[in-house]
Amino acid sequence: MKEAEGYTHPTIGMTFPKVTVETTRGRKTLPDDFQGKWFVLFSHPGDFTPVCTTEFIAFQQYQEDFNKMGTELIGLSVDQVYAHLKWIEWIHDNTQIGITFPVIADPLGRLSKMLGMLPEGQGTRTVRGVFIVDDSGTIRQTLFYPEEIGRSVQEIWRSVHALQTASLFNVAMPENWPHNQMLGSDVILPPAGNIKEIQKRMEGEKQGEYNCLDWWFCYKSLSAFSDK
Repeated sequence: MKEAEGYTHPTIGMTFPKVTVETTRGRKTLPDDFQGKWFVLFSHPGDFTPVCTTEFIAFQQYQEDFNKMGTELIGLSVDQVYAHLKWIEWIHDNTQIGITFPVIADPLGRLSKMLGMLPEGQGTRTVRGVFIVDDSGTIRQTLFYPEEIGRSVQEIWRSVHALQTASLFNVAMPENWPHNQMLGSDVILPPAGNIKEIQKRMEGEKQGEYNCLDWWFCYKSLSAFSDK
C-alpha cells in the first residue's frame, strides 16, 4: 500500500488488496475470483440516487462490450445488500434494464476507506471511484469523480481497450485513442533509449516500417503488427 498524508490506499502498479465481500451475486474474494480476467470496480455515492441510476444503466448497457474484452464489472457503495437488491429491482421495474453485474455491500465503509473512496469530510457517501484491474490482479488505472458529476462509461470502456492494446503490443496510446485528431488510430512506439536505438529507429522509418516526427516520436498502424 502507498502511504500519503496519513492515509493508506492502493494505486497504479500495485496488486489489488485481497478482500472478501458480500455482493448482490453472493460472496466474492477480490482479486482471486477474477483471476485470468480484468475487472472494473466502481463506487457510487448511494442507492436510489438519480446520477448513480443513470450510471448503472449505462454500465449495464456496456456490459457485453466489457465482457468481449474479458472484463467484468463490479459496483460498490456504503449500503447494505438489501438496499442494493431493492434498487436493482426498482431500476428493472421502471426502465426494463436488468442489472446483472455484482454490487458490493460495504455498510461499514471498510473497503471504501481502504481504496480511498471515502475522503476526509465526505461522510458515508463514496466518491465516484474507478479501479481498472488486469488479469494478474494489478491495478492499471484509477479514476475519481466528485458526487455531482456522472462518469462516462464509454471512456472507461475506452481505457480498458487502450490498456489491453498497449500491453499486448508494448506501445503507448495518443490522446483519445483510437480517435486522435493527429494520429487517428495509430499507436506510439516507445522512445529510443540510446544512440544505437535512435539509429535503428531512423533506419526503420526509411524502410517504411513506421512514421517518425523525430527519433523520440514514432508511430505506426496496429495493422502493421498483425502483418508480421
